[in-house]
Amino acid sequence: MRQEKLPIRVMTMASMVALLVACGQSEDAATQAGQTAPADAPTIEIEAEETATEDERLAAFFEEVFERELTFSPLFEADLGRKTERYGEWDDASDAAALAENERRVADLARLSDEFDYTVLSLASQVSYDQFVYDLENAMRNYEFRNNQYIAHHTDSYALYLPVALQNFHAVDTVSDAEAYISRLEKSESLLKVLAERLAAQTASGVIAPEFVYPKILTDLNNIISGAPIDDGAPNAVYADFEAKVNALDIADDEKTGLLTRGAEALSGPWKRGYEAFRTEVEVAQGQADGNDGVWEHPNGEAYYANRIYNYTTLDTMTADEIHDLGLQEVARIQGEMEAIKAQVGFEGTLKAFFEFIRNDPNNYFPNTDEGREAFLERQRGLVEGIFEKADTFFNILPKADLEVRRVEPYRENTAGIAFYNSPSADGSRPDIYYTNLRDMTAVQKYVHTAIAYHESTPGHHFQLALQQEMTDLPSFRKYGGNGAFIEGWALYSELLAKEMGFYEDPFEDLGRLQNEVWRAVRLVVDTGLHAKRWTREQAIEYFLENTPLSEGDATTEIERYIARPGQALSYKIGMLKIQALRAKAEAELGDDFDIRAFHDVVLQNGAVPLPVLERLIDQHVTDVRGS
Repeated sequence: MRQEKLPIRVMTMASMVALLVACGQSEDAATQAGQTAPADAPTIEIEAEETATEDERLAAFFEEVFERELTFSPLFEADLGRKTERYGEWDDASDAAALAENERRVADLARLSDEFDYTVLSLASQVSYDQFVYDLENAMRNYEFRNNQYIAHHTDSYALYLPVALQNFHAVDTVSDAEAYISRLEKSESLLKVLAERLAAQTASGVIAPEFVYPKILTDLNNIISGAPIDDGAPNAVYADFEAKVNALDIADDEKTGLLTRGAEALSGPWKRGYEAFRTEVEVAQGQADGNDGVWEHPNGEAYYANRIYNYTTLDTMTADEIHDLGLQEVARIQGEMEAIKAQVGFEGTLKAFFEFIRNDPNNYFPNTDEGREAFLERQRGLVEGIFEKADTFFNILPKADLEVRRVEPYRENTAGIAFYNSPSADGSRPDIYYTNLRDMTAVQKYVHTAIAYHESTPGHHFQLALQQEMTDLPSFRKYGGNGAFIEGWALYSELLAKEMGFYEDPFEDLGRLQNEVWRAVRLVVDTGLHAKRWTREQAIEYFLENTPLSEGDATTEIERYIARPGQALSYKIGMLKIQALRAKAEAELGDDFDIRAFHDVVLQNGAVPLPVLERLIDQHVTDVRGS
């Protein structure tokens, strides 16, 4: 996942910020809500119609909005590799900021409608127009349910993300950068107290996360504020990061000592106090948590889940019941293919018994040691490189960004997902990263992680997200935005594409691919089961174990993720099925004129568009090829 990713998802800083602070409004509206544009907020003059085409005027409008919104998100600026006067700040997580942002969206949509003529735009500009409208209208729908989204949970809580942001996005190339790092440590207290206040209000409203969330998040919160220099333990992960970055500076030793002393004081003071304040409210919520049910039990829960379905699939035509039934059909179809592999390898017994054999096969695991972890990482790197050797047969353009395969840092292994992907920085200073969680190697199945490598790196997230950022003709909001149905749908499609490219020669690896696909089909069943059909956590885990070879630990991790992030798990299979259907349609209509590389060009070079927009683009591609 671009944090699967949560984690897909992926998650990137942009999507994290979108959850908590958001995107788009007029300066007057922002002022009325108590949020004013920074003094250096950019203004881009949109040329008069006599000197610019409608396409050029629209492109300037999109950049104006993007740059303006960027001034409200120091974290997104850092993610993009930009260092501004806000480099030492956090995003405003208050409800007033969310209100101001939503009012800017309303104003931007009004300007778009009033100032631009859709009928004279090129197809490319119409696609950008449509996606801009979709993005803002979807964000406005989500705004109405902002109080239903858990402020404290274990998969993508803003509070848990601060150390990740500092380590991954805050570069220290100068003394000023180090001082900005210290500033963020110092200002974390006010941010965390805002989050604590919002959490207290959410708890009072009756929206309380499931019981299982609290031990997990409390463990991470305690880890974040433990270790030297906060206490006498091993070095604190954030301080160790700061220390390493400061020591790499070419400055005098006494200047380094001064910076490190200030960093230690900020960590032991405001950073610690802020996390303690947030932890207190988490403990209050824990005391009121009652069970592990889906969002149906919360105020406005049914409407909120319908909103999550639309948000994560980009389709407003599918109900929870329809998705549930589709999942059951896909599970049955994929299990038929698994039965064929079972027969191929000569296993006698039921499919469930075959799953149990796979779970216990010693050939499916690396040793649960540091040496085993490194051997696993080397294997994943080899899988990534293998794709590049055959890529030119299936792709015309590949991303230029480097890709690294890394282990999830030990301090966050407890709550991180099985595997996920982080996009590169816009300036190229930070590579793409495929992360894999190696906390317990007895739960890391080699066969499954073959397909996961293709999903999280090549030809999956890396080929799509890195290339999207490198496209020079896309507006910035499309280069750095997107939706889960496209992003995760492409990554799951890529797992199957890797087979078409000649991989999975070992039938057990192909079984691992099918295991991943049935895993995503099961998600359609259990996510809707949990949040619409009132399934219990235990019922959902049992369905997972009955229908996939996943270990009980992995199944539990997955189900708990779905309960905490309703609807997100739907994006993978829905997106994959749509891409497969569009490809089948193009192949049928073009016959010998179908070119897989050209098809992939259309899919990838337009960015992560909503699925209805992708269908329009493929239809136009078919028309263009026919007419050529």
